[in-house]
Amino acid sequence: MPSELLEIPLAAVVCWVNFVTIDLFFGLPREGGVSGATAIAQEVEAGGGDLKGGTMMGNIVSSPDASAGTLLASCGVAVAGVPGGLFAALLVYIGNRICYDPGYAGTTGAVTATFIVYAFTLAGFSATSFIVGMVVAILTIQGLSHRHASRLLGRLWKWRT
Repeated sequence: MPSELLEIPLAAVVCWVNFVTIDLFFGLPREGGVSGATAIAQEVEAGGGDLKGGTMMGNIVSSPDASAGTLLASCGVAVAGVPGGLFAALLVYIGNRICYDPGYAGTTGAVTATFIVYAFTLAGFSATSFIVGMVVAILTIQGLSHRHASRLLGRLWKWRT
């Protein structure tokens, strides 16, 4: 069983890769899919960031995306195992419909995170490490530097297209 000091950084990396990959796959940098996403993107760009990365950040803020799905699934697995993670996915799906979100990035993120977190628990990790790891992963995109995070996301988007 790895110590929490090792679990949390590894969980953060796994969660970050999961949610960013899914959000890129679903095309969150393409355009503002929900109300408010375009306005956030324009503000990020005005602050020296990348418009496409800002659009992804705006979509993340405005509707349940893979980061929210990953966080909620981690909580669900911590509370009730795989059924808890799948219940979290259902809640994210409902949240997407409430926001009139045309995509399924959040639901997909919750489902993939459920099985990723569960697999790591079989290897001795605690699901709570993934909760903390996901918060760290979200902070790297939304909390530390909008300019730099949007540029990184914009670069990743260019590689995808």
